[in-house]
Amino acid sequence: MSAQLAAAATLSAGTSTGEAVQFWILGTVAVIGALCTVFMKKAVHSALCLAGTMIVLAVFYLANGAYFLGVVQIIVYTGAIMMLFLFVVMLVGVTAADSLKETIKGQRWLALLSGLGFGLLLIGGIGNASVSEFTGLGQANANGNVEGLASLIFTKYVFAFEITGALLITAAVGAMVLTHRERTERAATQRELAEKRVREGKYLPPLPAPGVYARHNAVDIAGLLPDGTPSELTVSKTLRDRGQIRDVSADALNDLKALEQRAEERLERTAVEPANFKRSEEASK
Repeated sequence: MSAQLAAAATLSAGTSTGEAVQFWILGTVAVIGALCTVFMKKAVHSALCLAGTMIVLAVFYLANGAYFLGVVQIIVYTGAIMMLFLFVVMLVGVTAADSLKETIKGQRWLALLSGLGFGLLLIGGIGNASVSEFTGLGQANANGNVEGLASLIFTKYVFAFEITGALLITAAVGAMVLTHRERTERAATQRELAEKRVREGKYLPPLPAPGVYARHNAVDIAGLLPDGTPSELTVSKTLRDRGQIRDVSADALNDLKALEQRAEERLERTAVEPANFKRSEEASK
């Protein structure tokens, strides 16, 4: 125990004031971002907070000399995965009004147990790192962090790396197989679909996009007609059957009324001002 305390004291003595200030400031930002990710009501705000937390983690990697991990954290996780997730959320239009009903029984309890287990592992790892002294870091990064990491991946941990790659490829292929639907008939061409619409007398031109005149472009918001009423042709039938369509026609009508009122007031002012100007000219004569 005394040896561990001595190692911890040596490790803390080697930490500079700048590193300590950086850790406490960025650590606080990371924790606040993680809490906001969980407690934010809008999914877009949660995604942005998670992206901020990932950027702080990348700064930690760079500060500790792990330049490769820092760059990967920014480019892959924050720049690619999180932005893709953010764009999908913005396109779909997820709000706090979405259904929170459990689709799998007991998933909340399983998530709670998994969270507790992950928390215990995290506490154990942090405790071990705080009382242990890291050795070999300078030797591993003697020729650069990227070269040292490549040397470990493709020599000592090559089998684990290859197995992980095979597992990810298998998961991707499995997802493609599960989402694949075998077609039992020939797909209709655009000409055949157009001829079918003409014969059946359905809506002949292409369907309007969601959110037209609604100040939104989400797929769950019906487009508005010029009079402010929602058009059912602009939203998917699946979303309509699920009851996942947001109606913004009332807000649009209120905004339209306010705009008309402001326009009338502005027109009245422009009609009064020339009359006053004319009377002032007559008075001067």
